[in-house]
Amino acid sequence: MTTVAHLYPWDVVGDPSAVDRVASLGVDAVALAASYHTVRAATPFHPERRMVDARHAAFYLPVREEAWRGKRLAPAQPSWMDSEDSYGEASDALRAAGLPVYAWTVLTHSSRLGDANPDVVVRNAFGDRYPYALCPSNDDVVEYTRTLVSEVLELGRPDGIVLEACGPLGFFHGGHHEKTDGADWSAVQQKLLSLCFCAACADRYTDPDGLRAVVRAAIDNGVDSGVDNGVGSVEEALGDRADEVREVRTGISRALRRELVGLIRAKSPSTRIAAHATADPWGTGPFATVAGGVDTDVDVLTLTCWPGADASLPAIRALRAEADVRTAAYVLALPPKPADGDELLKEWLAYAEAGVQEFHLYHAGLASARRMDALRHAVTGIKAALNRSDHPNR
Repeated sequence: MTTVAHLYPWDVVGDPSAVDRVASLGVDAVALAASYHTVRAATPFHPERRMVDARHAAFYLPVREEAWRGKRLAPAQPSWMDSEDSYGEASDALRAAGLPVYAWTVLTHSSRLGDANPDVVVRNAFGDRYPYALCPSNDDVVEYTRTLVSEVLELGRPDGIVLEACGPLGFFHGGHHEKTDGADWSAVQQKLLSLCFCAACADRYTDPDGLRAVVRAAIDNGVDSGVDNGVGSVEEALGDRADEVREVRTGISRALRRELVGLIRAKSPSTRIAAHATADPWGTGPFATVAGGVDTDVDVLTLTCWPGADASLPAIRALRAEADVRTAAYVLALPPKPADGDELLKEWLAYAEAGVQEFHLYHAGLASARRMDALRHAVTGIKAALNRSDHPNR
């Protein structure tokens, strides 16, 4: 049984107490952000500040001209950090204390690159662009992710790598001042709004114009009358087009996963690979779909358990049915979860009974002292429960 705490480089750099504080949780490793999207993050323990405003997606390792020369898409350095290698500084400190470090690598989530290159972002059936969502149907996006991963391996020398957004993002973003809830779009309509019609995706469909019309009609069904006449599933909405669209959508994520995992295995065979994943064939966002098969050599699939046990247990069972790969639960220690170690442990034990073998904790840099205490209690409890010699997930 493995526990992994997530951190940003700024949680460690400049805070001499950070490593001991994280180690005191009893975790087995740290997932440290190497490439990350925009975020405004609290730093409740840092001796010099109380928050970091990371205003755009950035790379927390050196952005080497020789690596990115001639590439259309290249990451930015974080102007809010003093060092061009804050990942390296934090990683060295953590590893010196005996904590393995996984490079937490966000791949297709970058508003900065999407704003500058609107032709390579996800575009819905109405033509609306999602600038935060780079679409890996485009060769330039695949090249960008390959170079990103290659540089993480060469410069960061991680013990493991976490692939987040290894596929296209979709409608849901949770961006600044988000004002979309009042449209009352159902989960199915939001998945339809996530289907991409950028030029590269449109070329993959037999009849993209006809498909656009079908998708638009399903999303708008009932809008004028105020009556929800929406369909019950994406498959129902797409009708006889569903199989083709499903294969295109799952194929995009599968191809990117194969590309990047193959690169990692070739360059650094011993590096442990965790991929954020969902069994939902229409899933988009940080947790890319693995419906139809993982089809590559990853060590662990991590699925979000933030919604709580009622929603997460069916998702765990679906993922384990889809792929015979070690399963990790991405568990939340921040609001709306209570700062209650017993409640966290109760939830985690339910996931363990469903077959989860790892717990990836979000987030050891953002949590208050009370929430760190709750995490410490839950980590101790889950290890005691699962490390018994007779437990099947030991």
